[in-house]
Amino acid sequence: MAEARRRVAVFSLGGTIAMTAQPTGGVTPTLSAGDLVAAVPGLAETGIAVEVHDFRQLPGASLSFADLLDLAGEFDHLAVDGVVVTQGTDTIEETSYLLDLVHSGEMPIVVTGAMRNASMAGADGPANVLAAVRVAASAEARGLGAVVVFGEEVHAARWVRKTHATSPTAFTSYPGPVGYVAEDRVRIWSRPSGEPGILPERRNGNVRTAVAPVGLGDDGAVLRAVGAAVDGLVVAAFGAGHVPMACVDALTELAERMPVILASRTGAGPVLTETYGFPGSESDLLARGLISAGTLGPVKARILLQILLMRGAEQHEIAERFARIL
Repeated sequence: MAEARRRVAVFSLGGTIAMTAQPTGGVTPTLSAGDLVAAVPGLAETGIAVEVHDFRQLPGASLSFADLLDLAGEFDHLAVDGVVVTQGTDTIEETSYLLDLVHSGEMPIVVTGAMRNASMAGADGPANVLAAVRVAASAEARGLGAVVVFGEEVHAARWVRKTHATSPTAFTSYPGPVGYVAEDRVRIWSRPSGEPGILPERRNGNVRTAVAPVGLGDDGAVLRAVGAAVDGLVVAAFGAGHVPMACVDALTELAERMPVILASRTGAGPVLTETYGFPGSESDLLARGLISAGTLGPVKARILLQILLMRGAEQHEIAERFARIL
């Protein structure tokens, strides 16, 4: 009886989950939030009341910071127990983390989508929506912040990554899912440490940030070129935070005039602080003013940097915020 009184709002942003085949070829977003919900077998039997909102109709790759901050603003006006956001999978690892950063309160925010569009055999959208609605309505998910539900696994927004271009099991996370859905039950076994939210008001919508990966033989020229066009930079470094020696001068110069975040491009594990001491090592770069991303990968580090810069944060405030990340 308790579950029958739960209410969930479903916001559709477009993406593969909302796409159908077109006579001219290819698939494009055409399905509304109502269409998506109506296509979910067994949803009515859950007893969960679902309200639908058509918020955007875009491919995931075309969503913007403005779109997501506007969406987050909608949540404050809802009288529901949880929210489900359906969107394209290209940017789920970024949008879910953005929503996690700006969301406050106990209400679960669940992001999902599909790897197979509705025109394909074995489309995964309906199953993902059903699992997402169950998680959003559950008492177990309260206080988790934003999560990604895919393939009946629950991933923390801070850790989730898209690791395959086409597989229905494309979403993984390290150290692993924080829960799963089985036999109609939501089971949560792990909770990320909470971080203070960032107020979502936009001070400066013209902030530009970028991720610049380093590669074998880099000499710093590309870093300088990218740095000339942005207000903040994330360096996707080798291993535990290392770059070629030839890049050190460029990064030193950039860190003198903008926040430069040092992240690992490996996909898991922290940027170290004092293990290596050669020019271009993590300790050398941090001593030159770069800011450690901790365990955040480059993509998510850019999301945090962008939001902080949009809010007008100074360099020391940015460093303090990144220092809180475990």
